Amino acid sequence: MAVNSLFEQENIVDNFSNMDAVFFNAVLDIPDGPPTPLPVDQRDMPDMMENWITERSVTGIVVLKDGNVAYEDYFLDTSPDDLRISWSIAKSFLSALFGILLDEGEIESIDDQVTKYVPELAESAYNGVTIRNVLNMASGVEFDEDYLDFNSDINKMGRVLALGGSMDGFATKITGTIGEPGGKWQYVSIDTHVLGMVMRGATGRSIPDLMVEKLLTPMGLEADPILLTDGDGVGFVLGGLNLRTRDYARLGQMYLQDGMYNDLQIVPAEWVLQSTQPSAPTQEGAIQYGFQWWMPSDATQFEYFARGIYGQYIYVNKLAGVVIAVNSADRAFREDGSFEQNIAAFRSIAAALN
Repeated sequence: MAVNSLFEQENIVDNFSNMDAVFFNAVLDIPDGPPTPLPVDQRDMPDMMENWITERSVTGIVVLKDGNVAYEDYFLDTSPDDLRISWSIAKSFLSALFGILLDEGEIESIDDQVTKYVPELAESAYNGVTIRNVLNMASGVEFDEDYLDFNSDINKMGRVLALGGSMDGFATKITGTIGEPGGKWQYVSIDTHVLGMVMRGATGRSIPDLMVEKLLTPMGLEADPILLTDGDGVGFVLGGLNLRTRDYARLGQMYLQDGMYNDLQIVPAEWVLQSTQPSAPTQEGAIQYGFQWWMPSDATQFEYFARGIYGQYIYVNKLAGVVIAVNSADRAFREDGSFEQNIAAFRSIAAALN
């Protein structure tokens, strides 16, 4: 019942800041130590922001310019301390972790087949699919991602999660395909779960343990994140991270700095560049995709973003020195023009700071 009413008007804002009350979850315990502060350099923001914030039901926004907080505010009775659901922004965090493991040699090549690390997928639609394919959302696996259809695959998966079932079991039962691996781009979130299965298979460790050790602790987060899990304690890696908005901004700043943060090379610079370049077989003139990161169809150089349903974004514009982290409860996120309005807002903010 909680899941069925998760996105209703009267519940959505509170739910998005309290997902641990609805789903199985694990606290990602960051070792004690003071967080790395974000320095503040307050700037004037464009006049259009007020209307955009209202129309898109923004709950939190942090704008960084040259690593300093140029603007920060919270809306709809939320607070800076809320742990907000990432939805698919979590995919970009997982991509960062994957790049670290690849650099460490835990995974030999992104052109390995996923079954090399997850043999139980051999009887599924993922037989013959490479890691590159799932990074690019080009697995060729048939999966209905319609969030508004109760009987879609994505919502069936959500019910498996909510009822304490097995996400791995759900993935192994997928048998339908829409084409050859690598031939067509189709955004299917189960690809990201399979990427997590590959990482667990390669290392013999859980994603929460790997993420805390190799990514989140070195970043110096402000608060212990929460990761939603299934009934087996397996992390919901395709959308289950819950962080403060400032900590989402930290990932963007680390990527803007070529994987360097707190004087540490956390994510390999080569992976940052490779994963944020358009490499997926998207249609010409359409939105572009890399390795679990997005680029606008008309992206400028080094302009990309992480994106989650209902208006979650980490926007990076390296040449402008700007990172924008946004959390929202935008029930109209699928309406025509909403995405374009968000990108236009981010670009207006970046222009105002330069």
